[in-house]
Amino acid sequence: MLSRVIVGRPVGLACQILPLRQYHLKSRSLRPQGSPLKICKGVRRKTTEAGDDKSGHINAGPNEGILFLDNVFPLKLRWLLRLPFLNVDKSVPELLKRLNSPRIGAADPLSIIQKALPKDLPIKVTEVLPRLKEGGAFVKFSHEPHVNAKEIEGTLQNYLKKNPIKPWFNPWRRVRTFLVKGRPWVEDLYRFPSSRLRVEFLPIEPGGEAAELSQETLYSIFRRYGKLADIIAQPVDSKVTPKFAFLNFRLVRHAIMAKNCMHGFVLPGSEGGGKAGTVIRLMYEQKMKGHWIRDWIVNHPRITIPLIAAVLATVTAAAFDPIRTFFIKAHVTHSFHITDNKYYKWLMSQVTRANDLLSFKRRKADDAGLSVIWDERKDDIEQIQAWLMETADTFVVIQGPRGSGKKELVIDQALKHRRNTLVVDCKPIQEARGDSATIGATANQVGYKPVFSFINNISSLVDLAAQGTIGTKTGFSETLDTQLDKIFQNTATALKQIALADRTKEDKDADIGDDEYLEAHPERRPVVVIDNFLHKSNESSTVYDKISQWAAGLTTGNVAHVIFLTNDVSFTKSLSKALPDRVFRQITLGDCSPEVAKRYVIHQLEAEASDDPADGDDKPPTASFSSSSSSRPPATDGTLAELDDCIETLGGRLTELEFLARRIKAGQTPAAAVREIIDQSASEILKLYLLDLDHGGGGGSSSPRSWTAAQAWDLIRALARSAAASVPYHALLLSSPFATAGETALRALEQAELITILSANGRPHAVRPGKPVYHAAFRSLVADAVLSARLDLAVLAEGKRVDERVIGDAEEEMVLLARLGHVPQGLEARVRCLVERVRDAQERVEGGEREGGRLKALLRKEGGVDT
Repeated sequence: MLSRVIVGRPVGLACQILPLRQYHLKSRSLRPQGSPLKICKGVRRKTTEAGDDKSGHINAGPNEGILFLDNVFPLKLRWLLRLPFLNVDKSVPELLKRLNSPRIGAADPLSIIQKALPKDLPIKVTEVLPRLKEGGAFVKFSHEPHVNAKEIEGTLQNYLKKNPIKPWFNPWRRVRTFLVKGRPWVEDLYRFPSSRLRVEFLPIEPGGEAAELSQETLYSIFRRYGKLADIIAQPVDSKVTPKFAFLNFRLVRHAIMAKNCMHGFVLPGSEGGGKAGTVIRLMYEQKMKGHWIRDWIVNHPRITIPLIAAVLATVTAAAFDPIRTFFIKAHVTHSFHITDNKYYKWLMSQVTRANDLLSFKRRKADDAGLSVIWDERKDDIEQIQAWLMETADTFVVIQGPRGSGKKELVIDQALKHRRNTLVVDCKPIQEARGDSATIGATANQVGYKPVFSFINNISSLVDLAAQGTIGTKTGFSETLDTQLDKIFQNTATALKQIALADRTKEDKDADIGDDEYLEAHPERRPVVVIDNFLHKSNESSTVYDKISQWAAGLTTGNVAHVIFLTNDVSFTKSLSKALPDRVFRQITLGDCSPEVAKRYVIHQLEAEASDDPADGDDKPPTASFSSSSSSRPPATDGTLAELDDCIETLGGRLTELEFLARRIKAGQTPAAAVREIIDQSASEILKLYLLDLDHGGGGGSSSPRSWTAAQAWDLIRALARSAAASVPYHALLLSSPFATAGETALRALEQAELITILSANGRPHAVRPGKPVYHAAFRSLVADAVLSARLDLAVLAEGKRVDERVIGDAEEEMVLLARLGHVPQGLEARVRCLVERVRDAQERVEGGEREGGRLKALLRKEGGVDT
């Protein structure tokens, strides 16, 4: 530890060494304790960190000088000056002193200063002023009049060269010292050293003139303090005053030494300072501004904003993509589904045995009824399972109307024992409003988590604002296509990892690649079921195009089997875009046969009756539907006959059969239940296809209709009058409502599920109702006289417009022929044809007007009764 401080004595005497405990460091000054005058005459009493009397300067009188020693403090401790709670002037030197070690020669500031001043130096140290942020200290001394301060400087510099002092915090550079020539400014501002100095040239007196020093003069003055990297003069056209120049030193400590030794130096005129001399003022000039990174980012948005977007995208992909892939795998393998847990299954089995829960009974009844359906469709189930075991690309399409049991057939039967299945329901995705909702719905279907769909809206606003500001897009926002591609790409990665999860090095084909392995083992591939494909496809096809392309990639890459479930009969148009060179495996589901439909309803009723507890003998008896076999008729012949008639009316659509069974269970007779189903279907047809013209097409679509009410009614009327519930396709096109865009209207009505178009030999052959119950609903609508009269008027009006158009075209042609003056030879037949065409059309118009008058009279009569 440092134990002494040097206080100089008069010239010719040795320096007096006193114990350290008699001195203290206060306000950056080292002074003796007690009365300094008793220790040594001439020692100053008080000097603060802001100089003498807080003036910011150190004054040197006659026979006094000031030395500046560098490398006394480490420069890296400058950041401590920014701490408001730390008294750096006291704490840091004390800390450095405590770090002293006998093994380190120069450890603390006092030791460094003591060793830098030899004992035989003819000076008397009167004050030491440390400069922590500049890494040095001012040493003020006095000397005899006959001693030159420059000689003291030279002697001290030679001593330090021969006896270098290298502190522990900077062992590669020695302590240097120079005589202070100017008037140093010892400010305590938050200004920190830099290797660049700003040299300003000031006059000696206010109002005087100062000389602008040349680069040669500046070099000769400042080169002694350290190597100069460059000298930059003030631009010639600059009008900034006072005049200035920049000095770039190679090291910061060189600039510190030059600033502390030459600040306030007066350069006489004989040395280039002008007539009256020039005062040199030095200040640190920061090469880099404090917020240069922030300013550069703000001033270059075209570069920084896309760069930030790229960095964020990279970080997001690196951090979240593995997490998302993990959640997708868990969603496909049902890792977090409690219903698939073996302990949960055991618990529920015990609960089922102990309690008669109604929900479990209904499930039993449903299973009993559906087993009849699956017996009929056993071949379809086996065909799907056989396709899933083939090594070729498995692209299966199950098409059928609503309520035909497509999803149950595939998921509950064909994929019953498949472990890894992913079901993607397109309905919530297509019905989502807005890009964020669509992204969220898609991510939810595949288990893509976490998803920040709301950020897309924020990014779009930022991108829009940046485009208005800098004129170009920043790239922050991503389109819906990009987001969907990212979700489906992660899903494909997860599916491939699942397919390869059971592969080990001990397999016989362990040496083949992953693609060859998946092609050779189709049983390992997961199954992707895309439900409600092309639901409301007339609104937007973006989602379906992405799903089709994704599914095509899964099948061609042998990553997974894909099964599409759709109600749309025109699915080939959409899927052919993704796989134009492939043939789809297709199964078309229709309605059940009457016998199977009857057995299904009977099984539903039998299961319900067997689950009903006997509450006592006073309970009224219910009709029994039990039979000794699944094909035997029920016990009551009247009920059986009534049920047969109901099944014939409803057909084999599962949704209607389930509704019938529920209504019978509720206490209704089969006839009343069927009447209710017919009424509901008639109301649905009236709203979706005939009257609700302002709210889009059938099926709840909000897009404009591709048919007119007259076309729909003419079709309904023709099917209602047909005993076989079938109308020839081309016969419809000959009617007046379908004279214009008839085939387009029929395809749109088929898309809306009002009708079904049957094909024969590859061409449209006949038109049938979209559901079997629709035939009875059509008859119910036609039987309504008021509704029929209203809609027949629309059909007559459409026919009248067609006939009047025919008459108008014929009359125009006849006017052209009349301008010839006489009918040329060979055109008589054309004239007769035009006349007959006009006559026939006119007869139809007149007949329609008579029929319209009768219908209007009927409507007026009905209105009078209502009033």
